[in-house]
Amino acid sequence: MDLSSLLQTVTGYTVLPSEFHLKGDYMVGGLFNVHHDGNPVPYGRPEAIECSSYRRFQLMRFAVEEINNSTDLLPNVSLGYDIFDHCSDSHSFPGILSFISVNSSIRPYDNLSRMSEVIAVVGTFTSPGSRTVAPLFMMDLIPMVSYGASSSMFSRKQNFPSFLRTLHPNKDVVKIIYKMLVHFNWRWVAFLNINDDYGNDGRDVFIEMIEDTDICLAYTRGLDEKTNYTPIFKQLEMQQINVIIVFAPEWTAEAVIMSAIEQNVTNKVWLAVETWALNKRLPKLKGIKNIGTVLGVSEPPIDLPGFNDFIYSSKGQSDNNNEEQQKLCNQVCNCSGLRPENITNAESSFSFAVYSAIYAIAHALHNTLQCGSGECNRKITPYPHVILKELKKSNFTLLNHSIQFDDNGDPTFGYFSIVFWNQSGDAEEVGFYKSDPLCDFVINDSKIQWYENKPMPSSLCSIPCDEGYKKKTDGPHKCCFKCEICPEGTHVNTTADPYLCIKCNDKTEWSSEGSTSCNRRVEEYVQFTETAAIFVMIGTWAFIGFTVAVTVLFAINYNTPVVKSAGGPMCFLILSCLILCSISVFFYFGVPTDSFCVLRYVPFLLFYTVCVACFVVRSFQIVFIFKIAAKYPKFHSLWVKYNGQWLFITAVFLIQLLLVVFVYSFAPPKAYSITSGYFDKLVLDCHVSLNKSSVSLVFLSLLCLLCFIFSYMGKDLPKNYNEAKSITFCLLLLILTWVVFATVFFVYSGKHIQTLNALAVLCSLYSFLVWYFMPKVYIIIYQPQKNTQQYFQDLILSYTKAITY
Repeated sequence: MDLSSLLQTVTGYTVLPSEFHLKGDYMVGGLFNVHHDGNPVPYGRPEAIECSSYRRFQLMRFAVEEINNSTDLLPNVSLGYDIFDHCSDSHSFPGILSFISVNSSIRPYDNLSRMSEVIAVVGTFTSPGSRTVAPLFMMDLIPMVSYGASSSMFSRKQNFPSFLRTLHPNKDVVKIIYKMLVHFNWRWVAFLNINDDYGNDGRDVFIEMIEDTDICLAYTRGLDEKTNYTPIFKQLEMQQINVIIVFAPEWTAEAVIMSAIEQNVTNKVWLAVETWALNKRLPKLKGIKNIGTVLGVSEPPIDLPGFNDFIYSSKGQSDNNNEEQQKLCNQVCNCSGLRPENITNAESSFSFAVYSAIYAIAHALHNTLQCGSGECNRKITPYPHVILKELKKSNFTLLNHSIQFDDNGDPTFGYFSIVFWNQSGDAEEVGFYKSDPLCDFVINDSKIQWYENKPMPSSLCSIPCDEGYKKKTDGPHKCCFKCEICPEGTHVNTTADPYLCIKCNDKTEWSSEGSTSCNRRVEEYVQFTETAAIFVMIGTWAFIGFTVAVTVLFAINYNTPVVKSAGGPMCFLILSCLILCSISVFFYFGVPTDSFCVLRYVPFLLFYTVCVACFVVRSFQIVFIFKIAAKYPKFHSLWVKYNGQWLFITAVFLIQLLLVVFVYSFAPPKAYSITSGYFDKLVLDCHVSLNKSSVSLVFLSLLCLLCFIFSYMGKDLPKNYNEAKSITFCLLLLILTWVVFATVFFVYSGKHIQTLNALAVLCSLYSFLVWYFMPKVYIIIYQPQKNTQQYFQDLILSYTKAITY
């Protein structure tokens, strides 16, 4: 069917020449909603002209004329256009059919070698309109370059292979809105969107973007021409929502704002998207200041040189159109009521998007026709799919902007302005967003004047928790919560998880109630430089010095009766073992290590056992000589003959050595940290398994008991020849020392228990040195008359007479 016949059949009108059509060598289609028809009637034309849309319509005409006058772009080639007023889908289909027709007729698709009426189409403005008509262009891969359809669906090339756009998709706008919410710390927001592809997609993108954030979508509602706004605003007040995102075209946004004014909605923050952020009428409405503060996202206006002159020139001509051209809204428009200044002063949003779309198609055609040196190769047929290929490769500069598309057909050029509706009724730029990692998002807060000059309104479901408090969800929204303080030993990390009190590492960390981090425990141990440690080590070195001095003195007086009665050569073994025992004292100070822990206990346990074994032998020999030898002479002779004392000492040493090696092979002393009983400290100490090491301790205790029994039996021996009494007193001091230490050990816990342990070891050593050896030293030095053979024989003789009578 012929296209003219089709249009006449559908509309009942004859198409007359108008500013909607321009002849040219190659035709470009245009779809502009000059009128807005929300609920069209079958054979009528809406009378309300959208000035901003009409401005965009004129921009296409201006861009084509500018290109046709250019000597660099498409030389000796003219562009023409067919523009249809896409006020509604039903009224626009004749124009769509015209675009995809071949030789003024519509035929089923056969191949890509057909040449349609147009090489590309600019439009449409809305996402629903684009989704309706796009499939018709996609089947022949006719390039469709939209200047206003921002729904995410058009980025899917499997569904829309020949669709490109010169404005950013919804995800970019939503990203800026999200950054604004974060910047102003608004967490409790409402999202009002037009109930169509554009609005629903914006809502879905927003929900996805805030999914793992602290921002909550408290309320959302799809809007249409029948929406009753009264319950919506009541709900917003009831939920105390102060920030409202209006994701809708300008005619729906106007209905929202005017309803808010009528219902006296006050002190709200309204976030506008690019479709209405630069609206010229709303900021000047009476009562607009009462609704609160309006912030918006828009593409910054770009001055188009020559456009105003074009409007003044062309408007004078178009006003003379014949009145018989008042037909349907898709080809002729009654614009007699519009003055040139109405168009030039109209909202300028999407202007550069239209302008750059026309130029992108022109550059693609320029490259397809291999234009250069002032002419183009007109023998080349610019099939739409070839134009599409060149469009995807677009890379040219237009008004200092580099025009390019990504793989999804989305623009890579341009940036966004953050605007504020100031007191003068103008959209004042207060910030910007660029795809620049160094400076991508900036807002000058000082330029924003909040409602009635009050502080910036907050929008929170719950007041933020103080430091050290975790959030406990109160209701379905994560933004609604109660605050609970974190107990001791835990902390809250609001960055990682504000809903959890994280337990500190008990071994190395601590925290007080209401902490935001764990503190490292202070390591405590007895350092070598501490006063108590210095005191004990001086005492140890003094002990070693006294012991060496006694050894030298006994060596000099080795053949005297006092030295022989003290044990003779056994004295040197005892003194040597005492010195070796004293080595353990030094390892109670400094940072405990496994080797330090072994050297704390093993030398003392082994060599002190030898000392006690020697005193057991001495006690036994004294008692044996004075009380038993006469009764058991044979046993006495065997003891003397086989050196029983040395055999006993050797056997005791070997037994204790085997016990120590066996026990410490399975459970050696190890360095460990004590935290129980301490809040913020970590006491470094050595751990000894009492269950396993008790065998060697019991063995040593049995030796002490045996020594005490023998020494106590000799308490009535001669006064000046009675080592047994000295040994008994030494053992009593030894027992008292360790009883005191054990008592303190079970009552007090801290690093100084190690100092007390070292002091107990030192006292154990001093008890033998002072109370056993010092009396002998005194006699040797100060009472040499008692250190004679005759003196000792007289004592023995007097003792023998006493026990005989």
